[in-house]
Amino acid sequence: MTQDTLNFIFIGLSFALYIVIAARSRAGSTEEYYTAGGGVSPFANGMATAADWMSAATFISMAGTVAISGYDASRFLMGWTGGFVLLTVLMVPYLRKFGKATVPDFIGDRYYSKLARGVAVICAIFICMTYIMGQMRGVGVVFSQLFGISIPFGVLIGSAIVFAYAGLGGMKGITYTQVAQYCVMAFAYTIPAVFIAMAMTGNVIPQLGLIGTYTADGGGVPFLTKLNAINTELGFQEYTSGKMSTVNMFCITAALMCGTAGLPHVIVRFFTVKNVRSVRRSAAWTLSFIAVIYLTAPTIGAFSRVNLIENLNGTAYVEAPGWFYEFEATGQMAWVDKNGDGRIQYAGPGKSDMGTFSVFQGKAPVYPTYDAPEHQRIGPSGERLLASKADDSNPNELWFGNDIMVMANPYMAGLPMWVIALLMAGCIAAALSTAAGLLLVLSTSISHDLMKKIVKPDLSDKEEVSYARAASFVALGVAAYFGINPPSAFIAQTVAFAFGLAASSFFPTLLLGIFSSKMNKQGAIAGMLAGISFTVAYIVYFQFLEGPADQLLFGITPEGIGFIGMLINFAVAFTVKAFTGDAPEHIQEMVAEIHIPSAKKTAVLRREPQPNGGIDGT
Repeated sequence: MTQDTLNFIFIGLSFALYIVIAARSRAGSTEEYYTAGGGVSPFANGMATAADWMSAATFISMAGTVAISGYDASRFLMGWTGGFVLLTVLMVPYLRKFGKATVPDFIGDRYYSKLARGVAVICAIFICMTYIMGQMRGVGVVFSQLFGISIPFGVLIGSAIVFAYAGLGGMKGITYTQVAQYCVMAFAYTIPAVFIAMAMTGNVIPQLGLIGTYTADGGGVPFLTKLNAINTELGFQEYTSGKMSTVNMFCITAALMCGTAGLPHVIVRFFTVKNVRSVRRSAAWTLSFIAVIYLTAPTIGAFSRVNLIENLNGTAYVEAPGWFYEFEATGQMAWVDKNGDGRIQYAGPGKSDMGTFSVFQGKAPVYPTYDAPEHQRIGPSGERLLASKADDSNPNELWFGNDIMVMANPYMAGLPMWVIALLMAGCIAAALSTAAGLLLVLSTSISHDLMKKIVKPDLSDKEEVSYARAASFVALGVAAYFGINPPSAFIAQTVAFAFGLAASSFFPTLLLGIFSSKMNKQGAIAGMLAGISFTVAYIVYFQFLEGPADQLLFGITPEGIGFIGMLINFAVAFTVKAFTGDAPEHIQEMVAEIHIPSAKKTAVLRREPQPNGGIDGT
């Protein structure tokens, strides 16, 4: 049986499982579509939340970023995991007690304003669309490698699958599908790591292998010492040393943390359990399930870097392992024979005997069209010709994308075919699970918060669900376009933009809504608009319009600017509130009520805002 056949079997079985679960859990009401009926167990919801959380950025891209960046990539590990602690301590217990189905729903009622709800809907759309771009890109990368097709075609296939079980099944279908997807992801991520740890360090526990002894060559040096030596020998900085400025590292980590606590598609997962006590139990389970993946990612990144260098560096192209040609054919890896010796040479700026090196900086080389005659695509040394071949200022000969390292790692390590097939199924599960959760938030924000609460209050339940499904279809179309034409070179960076948007908009507004009973609607609206506008403008200028690096504010890159946007949100909200007075008395009582421990909702929480101080139509 070939590797491709085994891949198709594993992925086909997983797809069949997801579709069957979604079909059997099809939402029959708006309550089931939005919150799965509110009866999901803490254990199941913890597993589903972990699957929703561990996106393509985590599963596919993060370990690749660790492999390339080393210590600097810890910003993702610290930011995403630390942010989840903020989310579970500061946000979800209070939001669950408030009893609303979506984040814009909470903001609209807490700040007694349709305008606040509308601004929250716009913020949710910005955040979720940016996030889902990365997921669609991840789906495209995996399908491209699996089927030997282009990434755009892979994105379209993934979009159709997501719509089939997310747009139709709602939260109820997504929840139980994500339980299955987490199981696939957990096994797919850890089993290859165990195999590789055994081969390289003789240790069955990957984390202990990372800090243990490297034994693959019969030696006995510490693994990290071996890894640092490989890097410095090739002219790169030590793997364990940091290259990013302290200010930028701090801002990116803080933006990821605060953005996590403001992500609407993660927050809404905790509305599916019965009560606040179940929320806390669900959060504990979620952190446990997330730890399985996040504690393994650094090991995969480090192992894959050693495997890549030992398998490829200095190897004659004609003698390269078969997997390299497969990844090269789909554009995920590339080689340009800069010095004409027919060997693949990978080196950093400090490797003086081969000229002045400048790594590709994440810019993928451009291939000629695949229908071009073969003699127009192959160079004199047998390499596949690239547009970057003419770039004499960049003599480094090997390019590989961050997003391919996890998939390439078991090939490089020579693992059994079934392990590779399982990993491929896990990669797809990671991207699809988060894409489904994001799609649901997008559709409910439009159907429930925009159409039902603002535009057409007399909307029936059936019409509301229909609007949600139509919104899902449109949102997937837009996401597919940006998955084909992504705003960033790799998935984790694209997703980091979404966290910056969440940090600058939702995090301060939710935090003030929970802990500052006097914060009024004017302050909240002004803060959200100021925070997200600044963040979007900064990202667009430096990421899309390619603003010069010397103009960066304090050297902060677009991934970290959400932290500054968050501070602007807080400052504007408090300033505007100081000139416009406190929130109405009944709103202050409502906020105070959610801090009182109680197993039951009080009358204050159940009642709707009154005309003399409630929603005023602004």
